[in-house]
Amino acid sequence: MSGYLYGLFLLISFGASIAGAICGIGGGVIIKPTLDAFGVLSVSAISFLSGCTVLAMTCYSVIKGKMSGESLVDMKTGTPLAIGAAIGGVVGKSMFQAVSSLFADKDMVGAVQAACLLVITLGTLIYTIKKDKIHTHHVTNSVICVLIGLVLGILSSFLGIGGGPINLVVLFFFFSMDTKAAAQNSLYIILFSQITGLLNSLVTGTVPEFSIWLLVLMVIGGIFGGMSGRVINKRIDEKVVDKLFLSLMVVIIGINLYNIYQFM
Repeated sequence: MSGYLYGLFLLISFGASIAGAICGIGGGVIIKPTLDAFGVLSVSAISFLSGCTVLAMTCYSVIKGKMSGESLVDMKTGTPLAIGAAIGGVVGKSMFQAVSSLFADKDMVGAVQAACLLVITLGTLIYTIKKDKIHTHHVTNSVICVLIGLVLGILSSFLGIGGGPINLVVLFFFFSMDTKAAAQNSLYIILFSQITGLLNSLVTGTVPEFSIWLLVLMVIGGIFGGMSGRVINKRIDEKVVDKLFLSLMVVIIGINLYNIYQFM
């Protein structure tokens, strides 16, 4: 890879992590399809690098929020969700390996991921536009929370996006959270799913080949993006966060349509 591509990867991870920290989508939902569109690394390598970047960003954001006393994470529901997401992270990673083994052409794996992400993102966009008219719930049962977290963790790990927009929709609908509370709880859930997903890759020896310097640059971009995103999030109101979120969904839909076309 040439030098400018390293800079590009750093820039994408930094910018995506800023948006991810502000909106609670982790950043992977931007990093993964954007890097796929450039086609300079394998689908599995990009999934792994995206997951590590998201892990670095969420780790900083969650720990910083706890230490500063500004955390909006609801531990009664957030922890069961995170436990479910941790289990789902392992299941989702195994599912990715299983699907990958089905195709001799690894680009087809990218097409499957892009198609799934397109459906999720489009559904999220529609829900977000109409959410003021949708009746929400207040789930408190720990078992149900674990099951919901399991589904989120599976999707997160399989798609290599960290957690993405579906986390926010689930937190809006099942737990009636406002935008900023949902953003912080989403990052908390993403943290656990990414930890177990990474550990699973290390234990099973399924870490793809990539330049270690690329990983270092993306993790640095993720951490500094998380720092910047936290600062911005505290200074803007929820309406601005909602507008940014909707704009990102439109962009991500466009990128995924392009990725489906190029992978097919």
